Amino acid sequence: VQLQASGGGLVQAGGSLRLSCVVSGGAMSTYAMGWFRQAPGKEREIVAAISWGGGTRHYSDSVKGRFSISRDNAKNTVSLQMNSLKPEDTAVYYCAAYPRMDVRGNPAYWGQGTLVTVSS
Repeated sequence: VQLQASGGGLVQAGGSLRLSCVVSGGAMSTYAMGWFRQAPGKEREIVAAISWGGGTRHYSDSVKGRFSISRDNAKNTVSLQMNSLKPEDTAVYYCAAYPRMDVRGNPAYWGQGTLVTVSS
């Protein structure tokens, strides 16, 4: 299973970005999906996750109300819409696939990461 993330870049505080992740080599419709991030000097943390059909979504407290995760199983794509970005959102963002249909345990597959930089 391969995951290819894109959409990162430089944006001013208060702006928006949309990250996308394309999944290949596996049946994405059978995986729960997640977005994680890692800021310099910090551990990787989960940002958002979505069950196989999109019926269940989880968000970290730090992004709740600003970020939105979605998926299109027909296009093998999971997206993360990020609004009202803050400098503390600066990080490398990774998409990941769980080896099950719901969000439990740890992901089994990871993308290469895309850098998001939010300037103040």
